[in-house]
Amino acid sequence: MSAPYTVRVAEDPADREACFAVRKEVFVVEQGVAQDIEYDAYDAVAVHVLAVREDGVPLGTGRLLYGDAAAAKTGGDASVGSLGRLAVACQARGLGVGAALVRAVEEAARARGLAAVDLHAQTHALGFYERLGYEAYGPEFPDAGIAHRAMRRVL
Repeated sequence: MSAPYTVRVAEDPADREACFAVRKEVFVVEQGVAQDIEYDAYDAVAVHVLAVREDGVPLGTGRLLYGDAAAAKTGGDASVGSLGRLAVACQARGLGVGAALVRAVEEAARARGLAAVDLHAQTHALGFYERLGYEAYGPEFPDAGIAHRAMRRVL
């Protein structure tokens, strides 16, 4: 049986706005992240992925930074992409949307010749990413007032 949603690269303005709406719902409203730090200059150059229900309702999003945009987040290694802003709407949690979004970001990374993907995981989500093959490294650190750890998966 196929999933009741699809995941695609957000290539048009409507898809990008849907990505931003999910991020606002999850990060700004639900988690209390300040809106002025949720959206950044990287949004203009990132590859955004979007999960949508069959009726078009957005369920989740994530983004991939690569090249110069990822270098600052990955220690300057141009072969490593940076997965970020992974957000799944409350009503879609537990349906596999998050895993599907991560895999879509990884596919986008492979298509760009990247060897690995790094991310900064909220500590409560470490197990989720570990199940997808990511390994934590380095100490815990705060980001937007939320505890995080760096993680990496070799592709």
